[in-house]
Amino acid sequence: MKAMFNREEERLEVLAQLARAPIPTRAALIEEYRRRSEGAFAPRTLECYHNIVRSFSAWCDERGYSSKPPISPSVVAEYVDWLGGQIRSTTIATRLWAIAEMHRANFEASPCRHRLVELALKSVKRKYGAAVRQAPALSKKEVWAAIERQGDSRADLRNKALLWILTDSWCRASEVVAFKVKDLLRQEDGSSLLYVTRSKTDPYGEGAYAFLSAEGTRASLKWIREAGLRRDDPIITKSQVGGLRTPLNPATVTRIIKRCIGRDDVSAHSMRVGGVQDAFRIGCDLSSIMVAGRWSSPEMPARYARRILASQSASAQVSRAFEQERASEL
Repeated sequence: MKAMFNREEERLEVLAQLARAPIPTRAALIEEYRRRSEGAFAPRTLECYHNIVRSFSAWCDERGYSSKPPISPSVVAEYVDWLGGQIRSTTIATRLWAIAEMHRANFEASPCRHRLVELALKSVKRKYGAAVRQAPALSKKEVWAAIERQGDSRADLRNKALLWILTDSWCRASEVVAFKVKDLLRQEDGSSLLYVTRSKTDPYGEGAYAFLSAEGTRASLKWIREAGLRRDDPIITKSQVGGLRTPLNPATVTRIIKRCIGRDDVSAHSMRVGGVQDAFRIGCDLSSIMVAGRWSSPEMPARYARRILASQSASAQVSRAFEQERASEL
């Protein structure tokens, strides 16, 4: 009988062969991996990777451990123990990804898949919890109120366009700052579609569309005319007269939102969360919500709407029906 293919055994065999390769050959492969990774990963991903490697290396140096691959699974497990309670478990997972990538870049087996490391992470989650912090929700009603408080200055016109795009499209800040004038596609009813060329979940640029209401379209067009933006200019740019027509930084978008809303705990993601909650509240089905937010799985929108869904659950409906029945009998 033919033996079944085992991808893990094949991977380990390749690593063993590389370990036996001459030093110049191995060094050339490591350099090629570094060069290719710069084109394969987003700049922010590479920045995150290098920051984690520096932090982990400093931690190893302080304790007398070598920070050069291969690193013992026991050392990585100790690192996970040390991180527990200081940062969220999802952030610990990101750090483990970077350590694993550091080993892949050197063609070494990753210690992060070792059972000791898995158990360390499970222990941290059990002790400190694995809840994911969620951005506070901003409902459409709250955003409308903020838009109505804006005046007619150049900055106010830009901010109105920004708020409308965020609350209508449910786009991330990184997606909003990437929109160009040519990505605003008008529709017959006065609304528009925004073409999302690339996103966090679409790194290869397959493209998607987001909705912009008629009011949002009018606000965006008014800002575009006021700023004299051209087809290839970013929609959300600096508001100063004569300022560079370059995209705003996502962090700047968050600061504008905080100032317009009047709260320090909100961000661009708050409108994405609020949009999902509004949609569940008025009875939209999950599939249409996933299309609006461009999600490929229901996990994230369901997480955003946990409080709303609890109020719409079967137990809540039974309770309300029972209350109505009792009230009719009285």
